[in-house]
Amino acid sequence: MSLIHKYLKSAKQNLLFIIIVCFIATPLTGCNPSNFKNPNVRDVPQLVTSILSDPKTFNYALSSESPNIFGYTYEGLVSQNPLTGEIEPNLAQSWELSEDKLKITFTMRDNLKWSDGQPLTVDDVVFTYNEIYLNKQIPTDIRDILRIGKERKLPKVTKIDNRRVEFTVPEPFRPFLQSVGAAILPAHILQESVVKKDQDGKPKFLSIWGVDTPPEKIIVNGPYQLERYDTSQRIIFRRNPYYWRKDSQGQPQPYIERIIWQIVESTDTALLQFRSAGLDAISVTPDYFSLLKVQEKQGNFQIYNGGPSTGTSFISFNLNQAKRNNKPLVDPIKSQWFNQVKFRQAIAYAVDRETMINNIYRGLGQTQNSPISVQSPYYLPPEKGLRVYNYNPEKAKELLIEAGFKYNSQNQLEDSQGNKVRFSLLTNAGNKIREAMGAQIKQDLSKIGIQVDFTPLAWSTFLDKLSNTLDWEASLLGLTGGLEPNDGANVWSPEGGLHMFNQKPQPGQKPIEGWQVAPWEKKIHELYIQGAQEFDETKVKEIYAQSQKLTQEYLPFIYLINSTSLVAVRNRFTGIKYSALGGPFWNIHEIKIRE
Repeated sequence: MSLIHKYLKSAKQNLLFIIIVCFIATPLTGCNPSNFKNPNVRDVPQLVTSILSDPKTFNYALSSESPNIFGYTYEGLVSQNPLTGEIEPNLAQSWELSEDKLKITFTMRDNLKWSDGQPLTVDDVVFTYNEIYLNKQIPTDIRDILRIGKERKLPKVTKIDNRRVEFTVPEPFRPFLQSVGAAILPAHILQESVVKKDQDGKPKFLSIWGVDTPPEKIIVNGPYQLERYDTSQRIIFRRNPYYWRKDSQGQPQPYIERIIWQIVESTDTALLQFRSAGLDAISVTPDYFSLLKVQEKQGNFQIYNGGPSTGTSFISFNLNQAKRNNKPLVDPIKSQWFNQVKFRQAIAYAVDRETMINNIYRGLGQTQNSPISVQSPYYLPPEKGLRVYNYNPEKAKELLIEAGFKYNSQNQLEDSQGNKVRFSLLTNAGNKIREAMGAQIKQDLSKIGIQVDFTPLAWSTFLDKLSNTLDWEASLLGLTGGLEPNDGANVWSPEGGLHMFNQKPQPGQKPIEGWQVAPWEKKIHELYIQGAQEFDETKVKEIYAQSQKLTQEYLPFIYLINSTSLVAVRNRFTGIKYSALGGPFWNIHEIKIRE
């Protein structure tokens, strides 16, 4: 959800994934490359960076969080260039759109291979889409991106011949080409797991390729393959010898032989490792910027500035009014507060975002007001009608009183029944910036008489509450962004996997009773459908402008700060083309190490 580890996210993965940055404790000595058991690991060209937690799965289709390995290990038919925004060929060398815009025919590159040397063919494409992404028995967020129109129909994928595959959509779908950038997976390895069922009648695919899988069994098509995973210590990638790219001289790419991700327990530890030359790159948070900036020359590194980051940060209230086993997911008293629009608007006015920028972000950020990234051509700026909530505690109090709340003699906020307004705010533990934001939010809301119990939680516990048990009150987190709003379809579809503020259980989870969808939720969803159907760019912008106005009026997410995208990279690497959308290593196949 946060973009702290954005620089490791490949632009080849342009689907919207949940990115909650989490932290796992590990001894400091475990972060030092000199502690590898294999002394030869440093004898090859390598890139050493860090991640802040262990991966959750090696199964691409089931992954919904970061860090994940897939930007280095898989490619799809196409990708989006993060510098130009253009869709570029990957495994497909070309494509052709029919005149009625209902068919896209892709021609695959010749002689593609998997990392085990087996041919990668059209059959793998058909398998990946028809038997995994479009398979209702497999809970994957990718399917939400592929849904089309009001009836949420899915495309059909058909093999034409050994080089060509055809995607047919039920109606014209503007972002469809971009939507087929998901990874292609190996049929010869995974097909049996999709067909066979476990004792509960579910596909065995749901339990395959977990983090306990031996790395050599993870078959990939990207520039790198897994070499080793030491829990809470490191992940090592090695160059895939069967990767398809070659440079203009016919030399195989990528050039860097090995990539090492050190797993550290905090951003402070990562900073220490970078300053002692144990890491080659580090995301630069605002509290580190001044320190690192004066050390650029001495440390032989450069800080790259990509401008505003493409992700979001926000407060979200649990608006779910359903029950599970006849017990409300949210205390009905608090649920009544949370579901009042004026209550959410009051919270938005009560948070001092400018102070947040100055004190926590050290001026390296800007206020955020939209789910759509500022880089997107569909972003609606405030000067063109987007509502903003500048700090105004008096306005917040006014809205609360209008909504039926009142203040007691101790200036504590109470509802009309005399219940003191108090709720818990959760976030992921270990993120210093986010923990500081939570502390300020607690203080800001105390000024309007609200008591906030701010609690950073371990990643696994936090994620379980958000997406499984659904028994949370308010959360502080974020989502990734991009140029195409439809990448967020699974956030704004009421049944989408990331519709977290009013989450419907996903396949395999315990059912709930009495789930309700508000009219404004339905309207935003409809606008996203219309935006994907429309090809007139002027009309597309109008549609997404309306959707942004609704998100800012009803505030399912109270947006906070859009941080400046910064990363420090050692000068020994050439070919860095940094962007907030792709990070420094989106073109990893082109990057070289100076002699």
